[in-house]
Amino acid sequence: MNGLDREQVLSVRHWTARLFSFTTTRNAALRFSSGQFTMIGLPTNDVVLLRAYSMASAHYDDTLQFLSINVPNGPLTSRLQHIVPGDTLLVSRRTSGTLLRANLLPGTTLYLIATGSGLAPFASIIKDPDIYDNFEQVVLFHGCRWCEDLEYGRECITALPYNQLVGDRAPRKLLYVPSVTREAYRNNGRVTDLIDSGRLFGLIGLPPFRREHDRIMLCGNPNMIDSMRALLKDRGLTEGHPVDPGHFVVERAFAER
Repeated sequence: MNGLDREQVLSVRHWTARLFSFTTTRNAALRFSSGQFTMIGLPTNDVVLLRAYSMASAHYDDTLQFLSINVPNGPLTSRLQHIVPGDTLLVSRRTSGTLLRANLLPGTTLYLIATGSGLAPFASIIKDPDIYDNFEQVVLFHGCRWCEDLEYGRECITALPYNQLVGDRAPRKLLYVPSVTREAYRNNGRVTDLIDSGRLFGLIGLPPFRREHDRIMLCGNPNMIDSMRALLKDRGLTEGHPVDPGHFVVERAFAER
């Protein structure tokens, strides 16, 4: 199939009943920037069904990693959740996405705000040396419904000190803020509520958003993105685009699976 590579599934891990990650081989010709996504699918005898998935692996890794939820009756994920090592996936050679440093104005603090599987592009970004070269502080907020949904993110954070390219800087520059909305946890609440109340900034010891210093990336639930976009615009922050960098950027490629 033109523009699609057949990649072999190397590993699969089910973190919860709804959340799973998987790694595949990677065509050496595939190039992407941290934060980008591609289209993946399963080979069939009929029309190939493709969906957008962010690369959760670093741009320099020899393999690809993806993070997925199982959408009930989802055309792709209802089948994708059953893959096992040795299976074949189709991966597009074309990459895209708005969660790029180039789409942001220069700043000192980068906020990566994710809900659910929207964490995937940020799992790649926090492994990118370029991010730590260009920002003095990186704040990764991950909001989920249940505590168990945080496990993938926690493992990503735990592995960073052992990364040969960022292990010396990530532990010093990265602040990780997990939050849960549907059961008791040390941090509870939606990100918009935590920002409005000031609790988020109290947790990390930083001042509220400042136009001249803070840059924000958003990925996850469409309702969160809409709420955060309105909140940021009310505070005078502008949305960035490839030809017009701004204070924040959003990714909307993952509403349906």
